[in-house]
Amino acid sequence: MAIFAALVVSVSSASTRSFSLIGTQSGQGTYFTPGLGACGRSNTDADSIVAVSTQVFDNFPGAGANPNDNPICGRTLTATSGDNSVTVTIVDRCVECLAGDLDFSPSAFIALATNTSIGRIPITWSLNIEGE
Repeated sequence: MAIFAALVVSVSSASTRSFSLIGTQSGQGTYFTPGLGACGRSNTDADSIVAVSTQVFDNFPGAGANPNDNPICGRTLTATSGDNSVTVTIVDRCVECLAGDLDFSPSAFIALATNTSIGRIPITWSLNIEGE
């Protein structure tokens, strides 16, 4: 039970909705050109990575002033669009994203959408619980 309590994140503002990170989330998926992310790691287009919304990143339990030390960094989540799914590592925050949105590396986005020309896709996703 303690592991679930640590994952509850309440996000609420005029441009977001309230939710917790337990269970399945939904939103829009986009892609970005990776570089040095908020977690302090450099990545490339080929890496299977993702940026979560600023609301989720900044409100994750244990987040502090230094984003490099955010406990969400390095966690994985599994995202699905249609019949396709991909597991990605959280390495960055997405300022333009709403609470349930994710911004993928090109290779991760292609795993969901088959090509980047689509630009934006509906997604569902869930944070992977460590140790399960």
